Amino acid sequence: MSTGTPPLPTPPVKAGPLTTLRNWFFAGVVVAAPIGITIWLIWSFVSFVDMHIKPLIPRELNPETYLNFALPGLGIVVAVVSLVVLGALAANLIGRWALRTGERLVARVPLVRSIYGVLKQVIETFASSDASSFKEAVLVEYPGKGLWVVGFVTSRTPDPEILKTVPDAVAVLVPASPNPAMGQLVYVSPERLQKLDMPVEKAAKLIISFGILNEPSPEPSGK
Repeated sequence: MSTGTPPLPTPPVKAGPLTTLRNWFFAGVVVAAPIGITIWLIWSFVSFVDMHIKPLIPRELNPETYLNFALPGLGIVVAVVSLVVLGALAANLIGRWALRTGERLVARVPLVRSIYGVLKQVIETFASSDASSFKEAVLVEYPGKGLWVVGFVTSRTPDPEILKTVPDAVAVLVPASPNPAMGQLVYVSPERLQKLDMPVEKAAKLIISFGILNEPSPEPSGK
């Protein structure tokens, strides 16, 4: 016979000391790992530049010659100053003449002129303030029907030879995960593209994190 008395709530199970220590450990990893990896990447980059630039500095002009310790980042400072000076020289009349003369000499070497021409065009495209490359994230139906991958539009005006085979083709870089710097260049029809309403930075985060980092969409106002 039921007495009508509601059952007593089950008391929460208290975590043991090992469980608490484990939770604290993983919480520490979550906090320390991004900071540590960021510092390691910056330090590796600084060391790489110093290793290649410092040997080029004349001993008389190297501050480390007169100090009893190394100067981390000296190579980066020298590289930045050198690029600024080089840019200033290239902007004046004599610098432009010297640059054109050097390019004419490079154009006479068959293999070198091809590599130099491609690299120059790519760098000028990235340096251009109005360049549209890598400013649009899309979903590409690739490599087969019903399969979609994140890609970045590199050009909506590809080579005319490409347009002969794929009219209105769009050049899209399909990055590899977790390294978006590598991938495949594909030419697809516009109907096989779906524009993503997200910045390129967020799309790159999705690729690097294997899709784990997924920021929630903001809730509509008024709720």
